[in-house]
Amino acid sequence: MLTIAALYHFTPFDDPAALRAPLLAMCEAAGVRGTLLLAREGINGTIAGPREGIDAVLAHIRALPGCAGLVWKESRAEDMPFGRMKVRLKREIVTMGQPDIDPRAAVGRYIAPEDWNALVSAPDVAVIDTRNDYEVQIGTFQGAVDPGTRSFRDFPAWWQENAHRFHNKRIAMFCTGGIRCEKSTNYLISQGVEEVYHLQGGILKYLEEVPAEDSLWQGECFVFDGRVSVGHGLTPGDHQLCRACRRPLSPADRARPEFEQGAACHRCIGEYSEADRDRFRERERQMQLASARGEQHLGRTE
Repeated sequence: MLTIAALYHFTPFDDPAALRAPLLAMCEAAGVRGTLLLAREGINGTIAGPREGIDAVLAHIRALPGCAGLVWKESRAEDMPFGRMKVRLKREIVTMGQPDIDPRAAVGRYIAPEDWNALVSAPDVAVIDTRNDYEVQIGTFQGAVDPGTRSFRDFPAWWQENAHRFHNKRIAMFCTGGIRCEKSTNYLISQGVEEVYHLQGGILKYLEEVPAEDSLWQGECFVFDGRVSVGHGLTPGDHQLCRACRRPLSPADRARPEFEQGAACHRCIGEYSEADRDRFRERERQMQLASARGEQHLGRTE
């Protein structure tokens, strides 16, 4: 059984590029795969590997400047959900495109998973899902507002256009693991919203701790690894990625006539040329050949 650790931490790194090579070497030596993002504002990512390997990498990260207080969320998987290990340098560890946003200065009030239901059931609370549209489509909280954004960078513009809808409302926000809410709640505070809350640990912590019979969650939660989605108890869900457009597909989606393994789904059927489709089909063929040889084709990496 493999351990999966999802983590983020906002802390100033003077030279994130200098941290990259030692971190990558540690992960590879520990048999850990996944993706970690480094930026001047901190670190973010998800990794998977054997228990001792994950422990070694987490110890390395906690020893980085300002990371002693690192908090992470764990789950388990029988199969490795990542094809390789990547450590990337970014301008932001979660891209909002608002240079004045600083979660270290102020964020919304954290609400523990066991207290979330009571908060969001209050009549004066508006619940906003800060994730992207393709994530919301497969699951969200009952009654949550879907901004319909294609990327987190679109959220500030959506708020500017829709702020009037939430006059005299308390705002409760949530995302997958909590990192987007660190920025979105700071943004709303900067816009003058007085009472802003967010789900501590995100959807993943809620699904881990709140029993299904008490849950207000509907559907599955999209995750950025080979599992694609998880349900209550963080058990793997039923979704798979369309290898053409990378959107999550349910079993019903995969039964539709537009679906072609590795090449098309009903959401992207009109988005690519036939030359693109031929390229996708060849990639799928190479992946199947690699699988038959007991190898993993790099085209599979999530």
